[in-house]
Amino acid sequence: MKLEVACFNLESVAVVAKSNADRVEFCDEFHAGGTTPSMENTLKARILFSKELLIMIRPRGGDFNYSDAEFNAMKRSILELKNTGIDGFVFGILDENNNVDFQRNSELVVLAKPLPCSFHRAIDYTNDYLDAINTCITIGFKIILTSGHQSKIESGMETVQEAIIRFGNQIQIMPGGSLRSSNASKVKAITKASYYHTSAITDATAIANLTEINALKDCLSNE
Repeated sequence: MKLEVACFNLESVAVVAKSNADRVEFCDEFHAGGTTPSMENTLKARILFSKELLIMIRPRGGDFNYSDAEFNAMKRSILELKNTGIDGFVFGILDENNNVDFQRNSELVVLAKPLPCSFHRAIDYTNDYLDAINTCITIGFKIILTSGHQSKIESGMETVQEAIIRFGNQIQIMPGGSLRSSNASKVKAITKASYYHTSAITDATAIANLTEINALKDCLSNE
C-alpha cells in the first residue's frame, strides 16, 4: 500500500524525503487548506524530493467555484509549472450548483498534458458524489482524493469503499482526511484502497512528522 503526504512548506518536503512515503502533494498555505505554491518553491521541492511530486493548483482557500480571473490564474500556473520536472497536478473546480465543472476542469486537464491530474477533496462538497466521480473519469482525471463525502475519512470509509468497488478499475480513489497511524488499519480494512493520503501533521507547526509518516506507512504495509 502506498502513501502520499500533503506538504504545505519545504520543511515538510525535506521530512518526507527521509521517510518511507511514496508521493508528495506540494502546496502552500496550510491554514487555507492548500494553495498554489510559487515557482521558486516548486523548484526547491523538486530538488528535495526525488519520488513522485504533484503540485496543487488552487488560487485561494474557501469554496471551489472560481471567478474568471481566478480560473485564468489557474491556467497560468499550470503553464508556468508543468516544465519544472514535476509529475502532475492537483485541482478541482465546482460550478455554482456544487457539481464538477466539466468545461473548466477539462480545459485544465488538457492544458496539463502530458502530466496527469488528480481531483482533490472538492469531490466531497458535490451534491451527487458517485456521479461526480464518474464525471472526473470522463474528464480524464487519474486520481481522486476523498474522505467519502464527509469531513473526515473515518466517517466516510464505507462510501469510499463503495466508490472503489464501482470505479476502482477506472481511476485511483485515494482515501484521506484526518488519516493517521491510529486509524489507518481501520480505514485500510474497510476501503481496501491501494493509495492513501495524509498531512502527518501532529502539532501546531504545520510540518509533517517523520515518526508519524513511517508509523502510518507501516500500518498500511502490514497485512
